[in-house]
Amino acid sequence: MFKRSSLAPSPARFLLPALAVLALGGCQTTGLDDVTGALGGRPEPVAAADGKPEMAALRERYRAKPDNPNIVLEYGKALRDSGQHAQAVAVFEQAVLAHPSNKALLAGYGRALADNGNFQQAFDVLGRAHSPEDPDWRILSAQGAALDQLGRNEEAQQYYAAALKIVPEEPTVLSNLGLSYMLQNNLPKAEQVLGRAYQRNQNNARIRTNLALVLGLQGRETEAEILVKADLPPDQAAAKITALRQLLAKKQQQRAEK
Repeated sequence: MFKRSSLAPSPARFLLPALAVLALGGCQTTGLDDVTGALGGRPEPVAAADGKPEMAALRERYRAKPDNPNIVLEYGKALRDSGQHAQAVAVFEQAVLAHPSNKALLAGYGRALADNGNFQQAFDVLGRAHSPEDPDWRILSAQGAALDQLGRNEEAQQYYAAALKIVPEEPTVLSNLGLSYMLQNNLPKAEQVLGRAYQRNQNNARIRTNLALVLGLQGRETEAEILVKADLPPDQAAAKITALRQLLAKKQQQRAEK
């Protein structure tokens, strides 16, 4: 579908261990799910207080009807949200074997694979979850995120561009695109794109965190910290700022070692 780019690691490749799966889709998952995992962590476990069924009850529903796609999707998402990534992969894998043409299950399976670090397989499975004749912008963005994790940044950017043709200026896609430029060490371009995402959704903590990371990498720590701690309780703000400073210190150390 798109031209394949070089697999050579980018100058910012050291940041990938600090990045959780890039936001997979427009609904944030585009779950990448906190994109900058070192700063935000995984989503909280599913709880009854959120109006969702308890995990145990959901597990029993799945065991009773493991071939029901709707139950699989609900249970698989709950597993992903609670950090049980390998189990989510197994659940979706079994369902896809039984329903190989179910695009919703393929999308869930691809995202679970990405959560689990199986980025090439995730990219391949996500490609089966839509078609060139009927593309899904969320899946295009998710495929771009997987390619970024594989170091194929230029190719990833083509997928984000395709998604943006369907949903121009969609903040979650712009956020992924900005991070892609960051991984190429093109920090001014990353700031420009993430700034566009932030202007379109200033309440999205993930986008703010990603923009803060890029600002900090350019030496603008004060601006970065203001963004990171916005709307957070003091203890959470302090934790995120600490994580940001650690990530920036790692970047400075790498530069000093060159």
